[in-house]
Amino acid sequence: MVGRSSGRHVSFVLLAEFDIDTGANLTRQFPQPLGVENDQLVAELMIPDGVHSQQEDWTVFMLNQTPESTVEPVIADADSVVTDNDQEESELLYVLNLVRTKHDKSLRRGAVVKALAICTRHPFIQLFKPVLWIALQEYFNDPSDDCITRLYDAVNAMDISLAPSLSRYEKLIMRNSERRDVFVEKFIRPFAVPVETNNSNSHLDDESTLVRGSSISMRSRSISAVSDTPTRVRTDSLSSVISKTESGESTSSSVIWVGEGTPRARTSLDDSSVGSGSHHNGVSAALSTDSHSHTPRIGASFDTHFFDTTIMYKKTKLNIKLPLSTFPEEVGDYSLIQLIQTFSAPGATVSGPLHSHLHTNGVLTHPVILLFNALITGKRIIFLGYGKPAGLVANYVLAACALGSGCGCVLRGFTARAFPYTSLAHEASLSSVPDFIAGVTNPIFDTMPIWDVLCNLETGKITVNKDIRPAGPPPSLFPSPPPLLPRSGTIRSDSTLEDDNGITPTISTNPRKENNFVSKSDNPDNLFMEDILSAISLHYGESLIRTRFTEYATRFVRIAARYEEEYLGSTAIGFPSAPFEFPSNVHPLGRLGSGVPLDSVDESMLLTNASRIEGWRHTRSYEYYRVDFQHRMETQAIQGFDLQHQLWKLRHGKQMPDAEAELIIRTLVDKIQSYEQVVELLSLLPPHAGGLMPLSFGLFHQQETVRDMTVDLLTTLRAYPIGVQFLQSLNHFHRYAYVRQAHVRETQPRPTPGILRNSSFNQLNQLQPPAPSHPFPNSRTPSNRSESSLA
Repeated sequence: MVGRSSGRHVSFVLLAEFDIDTGANLTRQFPQPLGVENDQLVAELMIPDGVHSQQEDWTVFMLNQTPESTVEPVIADADSVVTDNDQEESELLYVLNLVRTKHDKSLRRGAVVKALAICTRHPFIQLFKPVLWIALQEYFNDPSDDCITRLYDAVNAMDISLAPSLSRYEKLIMRNSERRDVFVEKFIRPFAVPVETNNSNSHLDDESTLVRGSSISMRSRSISAVSDTPTRVRTDSLSSVISKTESGESTSSSVIWVGEGTPRARTSLDDSSVGSGSHHNGVSAALSTDSHSHTPRIGASFDTHFFDTTIMYKKTKLNIKLPLSTFPEEVGDYSLIQLIQTFSAPGATVSGPLHSHLHTNGVLTHPVILLFNALITGKRIIFLGYGKPAGLVANYVLAACALGSGCGCVLRGFTARAFPYTSLAHEASLSSVPDFIAGVTNPIFDTMPIWDVLCNLETGKITVNKDIRPAGPPPSLFPSPPPLLPRSGTIRSDSTLEDDNGITPTISTNPRKENNFVSKSDNPDNLFMEDILSAISLHYGESLIRTRFTEYATRFVRIAARYEEEYLGSTAIGFPSAPFEFPSNVHPLGRLGSGVPLDSVDESMLLTNASRIEGWRHTRSYEYYRVDFQHRMETQAIQGFDLQHQLWKLRHGKQMPDAEAELIIRTLVDKIQSYEQVVELLSLLPPHAGGLMPLSFGLFHQQETVRDMTVDLLTTLRAYPIGVQFLQSLNHFHRYAYVRQAHVRETQPRPTPGILRNSSFNQLNQLQPPAPSHPFPNSRTPSNRSESSLA
């Protein structure tokens, strides 16, 4: 889903005021009282400590986390709960609060402090900041109930009924794509989408385009709805397009339709760029156009990553951009880059005793990795921002939730134990929960024995409590685990495990380090952080950093699944690991492998991650993932084999047997036919990792059968708009190889049941810059880094 409910966007509007005699008070609750045990606690969250030194501040907190913050209104709330396709229903209410201080020397306190908050089930709470700011300003001018009622009605009148509903895999594709027209076919548009080109020397004529597009505009106006599942692209046959091009007939300025009633783009072919001696001149012309100068794009005001809507507050019209790829664990407009920079600065340090769950690389464990380990192992974490705005502290907590959950795409259960802002009055609430992620501004928390890890936002220092709860005992089969397949790589076989209290090690294959945690400068986590910091220094965007941490969390879970297999006998969070079996009497075509590839991990990697895996296995996050994984196995469109394993083999496999390559491609051709199956496949082929590159290698296989089946597979992808976009991102060489071989297949057809053959290649004329094999400069290739290959 897009993260929207069929009921109200806002469940409650709250107003709190500060009185010098009675303190913070919750003075107004609309449309009815919250019903919490203690209104005073909610009021103190709305008016944070030190607010007198801030002209205004934003805070975020949640309701329904603890018994004392549980909402029990007199009238049952009929709103439907915001859920994700593979998530359990969540009753959390996200509270966005704005507090403002206006100084007045005529008052006893010398200032007026008021706070206005809205309670919503939408995680994208940042959308409501403008209207909340205007409403509080109006309340200062006219403190009446009408202002509260007007805010409630205005936000709930926001119309998102036409917002496209995206599945989990569609969201993954969207958040990894920088194209402004991804899934454009899912938008209901009352007119033809305007098309612009970023080429100042383009030969396209705007006037002629309008003439040609007149019939398109008329047709678009008649469209009342677009199916959530796009129909296959209806175009001319490949042969007709090639014949027109080779005969010299112009195909420029043509409008290409990618969905029911939605024009995609127009393209320009430059025949002059083709050498006179090339074969298939028409196809070559289509593929040799400069991808940087002839890239059609959607109008600058339209971006399919967002749904445009409005909120009308009195006579003020506020434009709202609703994000469509948000997961429930992503609350607000957090910044991972800010979090990473704070705890990677030159002065950032880690102090306190070594703990097996946290220090996975001994004293060289990077502070951000230590924070990730603390999050996934359920430690009590506090972010202290003394003298800083409460809103800033809350943003760090929300970013930490995203860090631990893989930006909401992998794990969950973090926002349910997050207290983005809390005060001394809520110490009892923190002490009553087994683990939490809290943001505070009062320095007294530094001396309170309620935390395991303290993150100081002012100094960038992370402190591990000297009395941190010990880790559980190591598995009984340590230190004599069953042998694993060896693998050459940068990681040596040195290994270290924790003792019974989880703080000091007792086993090491290196006798010189028997009394210390093993620390390696080339630890995969450290190399990963080097890549991240390099990308940030070169001004890579927030979206790419989030993608990399999503991959990091995915890699950790896959290692954990392999760990459970090796040391516990089986796993419920992944496919069982098995190698490819060659053809035999039982399996004439062979049998595909599954799980974590056996040549991608070794004993050292499992032992390095063993402690934090054991810590994670005893958390609610692990139980949530186990349930989610089983649910996806039952409901996903692609059934019967481990798709992620096969893509890893195509991307990283060395000396792959021809029988395995043939069986992988054959299985993909047979199993991937519907739109849902295509989307699920493409979600595992992000552009920054090469996109369709692993599949397109099959176009150059030495066996003709593999080449033919690869053409069939790419043709199936081409039948859907999103598949066309992925094909356009291939480099010129691979794209031309596909067009050439597909042309041969059409002129010399070889019947293959279930494979589409008659569709146009006009869509491939829109060229895009080839995706880099690795998003970060000066980074090591995955084949040289044993863990990164699991991403």
